[in-house]
Amino acid sequence: MFKRRKKVKPIARKLVTSSNPQTIISEQFRTVRTNIKFSMPNREIKTILFTSSSIGEGKSTIAANVAIVFAQEGKKVLLIDADLRKPTMHYTFLKTITPGLTNLLTSHWNLNQVVKESGVNGLDLITSGPIPSNPAELLGLPSMDMLITEVKEKYDIIIFDAPPILSVSDAQVLTDKCDGTILVISSGSTEKGNAIKAKEVLQASKANILGTILNNYKIGKDHYYYQYYG
Repeated sequence: MFKRRKKVKPIARKLVTSSNPQTIISEQFRTVRTNIKFSMPNREIKTILFTSSSIGEGKSTIAANVAIVFAQEGKKVLLIDADLRKPTMHYTFLKTITPGLTNLLTSHWNLNQVVKESGVNGLDLITSGPIPSNPAELLGLPSMDMLITEVKEKYDIIIFDAPPILSVSDAQVLTDKCDGTILVISSGSTEKGNAIKAKEVLQASKANILGTILNNYKIGKDHYYYQYYG
């Protein structure tokens, strides 16, 4: 006899800025928001790309939480899952993967048909759509430039979650199209050489590097944040 498989309930990734907005971590995301706003005082930043040197550094969760804090500020925000190889935003927000970005880039779908409500006030979501065989080529199509132009007219902030910069060329294609790029580094696991190489690749791609985010850094209980916030 065959045992029936138990249905696995989907579990949303930890969106601390939504579930626990008063925590120290949420405050750090608000600091990131402020730093982004003041990183280029003489230039408007509307499109921001998040990437990392390699997989598993938390760039997607970081991108989602940054999108949320912008929405909490009253901005109209669009989060786009541009990781067409290992997309995760549909898991993060418990949405269907299709229709999504690839539908917009390759067929006659329009923006209104693809945009999903994230469940967070002020934040819309475009999932990846069907995983293609040629992600980098799709992201480099003129239809991507047209999409960016269109969403810039409708949203205050557009955040792209892109694949790791050292793994594939997808992020390199997108960095030149975005106003700014943020590199996510995982404390204790990202190799120094990879972080340096990632920066060099971004610079070679003419990316406007806004800065880096150190993820998974453990704050000790003797840290002043604990003392100040109690």
